[in-house]
Amino acid sequence: MFYDIYCQLCESSNLTPSGAAAQIGFNRASVTVWKNTGKAPKQDLLLKIANFFGVTTDFLLTGDKKETAPALSEKDKRDTAKEVERIMDSLESGGDLMFDGVPMSPEAKESLAAAMKLGLEAARLRNKETYTPKKYRK
Repeated sequence: MFYDIYCQLCESSNLTPSGAAAQIGFNRASVTVWKNTGKAPKQDLLLKIANFFGVTTDFLLTGDKKETAPALSEKDKRDTAKEVERIMDSLESGGDLMFDGVPMSPEAKESLAAAMKLGLEAARLRNKETYTPKKYRK
């Protein structure tokens, strides 16, 4: 399976499997081993090959092109930071923040803000995955 995918990538790049091996920087005998045994290369070499062809290692091993998950834009990150700040200000203006009856330390407040930031970013990513139309997905 790996060898077939490797050959297809080489062909689409107008390279021979041995020529690609030379350009990537590994022994051409490895290509023969993959062809004869059906084994895939070790992880470090697999990563080099994936980077060379601009594909994922999963694609090299399975041939499945999975859609990449949407990423947060800089605007999304700024909006999340503003939302966390707004929530923290609201909590602090309501009185002392308490944890087990003891006022929260500054470190505990920072931890709470960091946890809220992670949660809000995860929610934004999930919403992007769910509600972004397919024609705008990369």
